[in-house]
Amino acid sequence: MKKFIRNIFFGKLPVSEYSTVTTNQSIFEKVFLDSGQSVLDVSVTHWLLCLDPIVFGIWFEKNIGLVYQKDGTAYTLRFMDEALNANTVAILKLTYFNQIEDQEGTLLLLKLKKASIHHLGFIKTLLLYYRYYKKAEQNFYKLKSYAAAYSYPRRVRLVSFQEGNWYNIFPMDLVGDLSSCGRYVFGLRHSNVTLTRMIQAKKVVVSEIPYEYKDIIYQLGKYHRKPLSEIGTPFGVIQTEIFRFPVPEWANGYKEISISNCLNLGSHMLLWGEVMNNRNLSKPHGHLFHIHFLHYLHQISRGRTYKLV
Repeated sequence: MKKFIRNIFFGKLPVSEYSTVTTNQSIFEKVFLDSGQSVLDVSVTHWLLCLDPIVFGIWFEKNIGLVYQKDGTAYTLRFMDEALNANTVAILKLTYFNQIEDQEGTLLLLKLKKASIHHLGFIKTLLLYYRYYKKAEQNFYKLKSYAAAYSYPRRVRLVSFQEGNWYNIFPMDLVGDLSSCGRYVFGLRHSNVTLTRMIQAKKVVVSEIPYEYKDIIYQLGKYHRKPLSEIGTPFGVIQTEIFRFPVPEWANGYKEISISNCLNLGSHMLLWGEVMNNRNLSKPHGHLFHIHFLHYLHQISRGRTYKLV
């Protein structure tokens, strides 16, 4: 019976919590922020930065004239599956958490209060939760929260750091690239062994990487909790121009970032910095992204999906 139900839901598609995808084209999902006074397209200027509580960062340049409320006023973040003939797949209610002020603008930080998702019907979603997703650390509310947050593709990058003979390289998707003004934002778990060293040195390097190296990238995931220097780098590296930090020789490029601000968000620490050097090494032809599996199922139902890798 379980196999029969699974085949109805997924066919031969393997069930996972997140789907790893790539695309050579622009992201087709859209995200809109309703502040009660205006509705803005924040698709490329919003980032997930913390998981407990869930906190989003939304960037506003100086000329936007941002007015934010600190009194518990609810903001609405609406996730749409595409620009034309769009369906709303998730709606998040958020409140003011904090902000980072910069000479170029403001990073508004909003904390999740309520989540609703519409990727699939409620009964189907509930059945999937009890069959595949229910566990001690994830109740139905967390499933809705994560499915909503990953209804927009989160790009995976590699983070590098070195201090003497101690170095580390690990993947992240809680990052934001403000290319228009040369800023960068990270959300790093407090348990990450590199966090304290990066804060003290005020330096970090982030690399853009091609999806073909997915297996190596995921192997590097274990080095959130221990440094890569304990075993040695299992691939060739080059040194960055200013900091002399290691990045994979197959990276498309890297940015050397000077950290200027830190803020405790909960389970994650926010790092805010300025890009000191932007080096392109090769032409990108497909980045690595994470979307929630429920969102991928919705894409299938709409007949428009990213390439699974």
